[in-house]
Amino acid sequence: MARLVGINIPDNKQIQIALTYIYGIGPALSRRILKETKVSPFAKASALTADELNLLKESIERSCKIEGDLRRETMTNIKRLKDIGCWRGVRHIKRLPVRGQQTKTNTRTVRGNARKTVGSGRKPAATPT
Repeated sequence: MARLVGINIPDNKQIQIALTYIYGIGPALSRRILKETKVSPFAKASALTADELNLLKESIERSCKIEGDLRRETMTNIKRLKDIGCWRGVRHIKRLPVRGQQTKTNTRTVRGNARKTVGSGRKPAATPT
């Protein structure tokens, strides 16, 4: 497996798809990075040379916030919202949808109202021993 910025990327996939396995890199950013470094997006990750991998690594480190840094930043943003007590922060505290989704019919599992599907109500016949 090729290793890029501390993440193992799959060898059998095209590099433009394999880059999306890194947290913080989506399809659009993956295409932009490949265009910057002039690496073919359709090449398999296993077929890349060490020079191409180094180019990709340098480009990602230079222009993107990924993995631990990005996760830390999102956590601090959510913590800030909780601390100031704004609407979105309160929704995060209550573990409810933050962006205005309805909760009457959806989000049952989040609200703790998960209903199990019920069978016919008839008990199975006893098996002879």
